[in-house]
Amino acid sequence: MDSSQHNSAAGSIGGNGTINPKSNDASPADLAANAAASIAGSPAEESKQNLNQVINSIDKTLGILHQLNLTVSSYNVSSQLPLLQRMNNLVLELDNMAKLGEKCNIQVPMEVLNLIDDGKNPDEFTRDVLNSCIAKNQITKGKTDAFKGLRGHLLEDLEQAFPEEVEAYREIRAASAAEAKRLAQAQSLLPNGDVKVKPDV
Repeated sequence: MDSSQHNSAAGSIGGNGTINPKSNDASPADLAANAAASIAGSPAEESKQNLNQVINSIDKTLGILHQLNLTVSSYNVSSQLPLLQRMNNLVLELDNMAKLGEKCNIQVPMEVLNLIDDGKNPDEFTRDVLNSCIAKNQITKGKTDAFKGLRGHLLEDLEQAFPEEVEAYREIRAASAAEAKRLAQAQSLLPNGDVKVKPDV
């Protein structure tokens, strides 16, 4: 048996002279561990990796477009072959970008794309959304304040008409508030008995 057959039977020889065993010789436990390690990547990490691949593909496409621009601007008969090669590279990279893009689940609002098409800063969309949220928050706060005032007036009127029932209602409310506070404190306890403290912002 020659040396190449011996190497293939025993395993492959690494670059530093070590022998790597063949995968067929691995135990089932090793195979399961390798499979678990390959699947262990979280969806967030996988999504981030897919996004990075798309960004790299976009950068590569922009580089090819720049090369095409240089080739076309100084075109002569001798540059026909490089031009065709770069056109083929552009088509392949656009196809690769489309395939990578299918793995990314990123939704960009049309308003952002319209702002970019108009030559405006997409941060304006973020600012407008935040201002809209602040305005809606103020409206909602006004409504809740109005309901609190209405509740206070109703309780005053009910207390004059039904004092005993209102007193019983207030006792029930106080008991439920104390129970809710106790449950909140119980949930904030750490396993060692310490209490979680919210950091001051």
